[in-house]
Amino acid sequence: MSYSTLVTSLIDGIYTITINRPEKLNALNSIVLSELEHAINEIYSNPLIKSAIITGSGSKAFVAGADISEFSDLTKAEAIKLSKRGQDIFFKIENSGKPIIAAVNGFALGGGCELAMACHFRIASENARFGQPEVNLGIVPGYGGTQRLTKLIGKGRAIELLISGIMIDANTALQYGLVNYVVQEESLMNKAISILSVINSKAPIAISECIRSVNAVEDHSTNGYTIENNAFGESFDTADKKEGALAFIEKRMPKFIGK
Repeated sequence: MSYSTLVTSLIDGIYTITINRPEKLNALNSIVLSELEHAINEIYSNPLIKSAIITGSGSKAFVAGADISEFSDLTKAEAIKLSKRGQDIFFKIENSGKPIIAAVNGFALGGGCELAMACHFRIASENARFGQPEVNLGIVPGYGGTQRLTKLIGKGRAIELLISGIMIDANTALQYGLVNYVVQEESLMNKAISILSVINSKAPIAISECIRSVNAVEDHSTNGYTIENNAFGESFDTADKKEGALAFIEKRMPKFIGK
């Protein structure tokens, strides 16, 4: 499918989604959200996709926030509906059984920071800046920012960033645990691809179950240990487990098939 606000590519099992509105600093509007949802559904349904990267076009911004012009006059009911729409799309990212990482270049603010946090982990270029500046507009984050920021960096730091609206740089984000790596801007995509190339060589079912088990840690409606326990047992009933054990014994690289 061709998109008006996204550029996508699939190379060696890695699906790259680039938000392509550089003139608007890749701000999220209704079209971007709809197209992003379609692209995420493609990750779920396309067996050729093993993992994905979400990034932004240009060097200035990953996503500089939501498109303010679209929601400045929303009613309370309309705002709640918009928030739920964004949350639902970002839940799909977070709960994908295939790893999705954010390659953050430039500004990741508001909805952009929330999008990055919905990914399974983040890599930042040295010029990356993170923040939830919604209080400057008299509102709060609506796409899961209050929840994920707290889980990732802790309550005290999250509240400080949320109620001050300040930005932090890439190295501070690394210190806080918001990102896994900080690299030079020109190395950002290569770093993301190199990590996913390693991950793509592992057993797809085991990867999916690891993600599901980790996500369960934060889901108070389920018992994460029980989910992990069941997932561990399920993995022993797969062809990939048998292949992994045999390859270990035979001292060779395993050839996983996702079954």
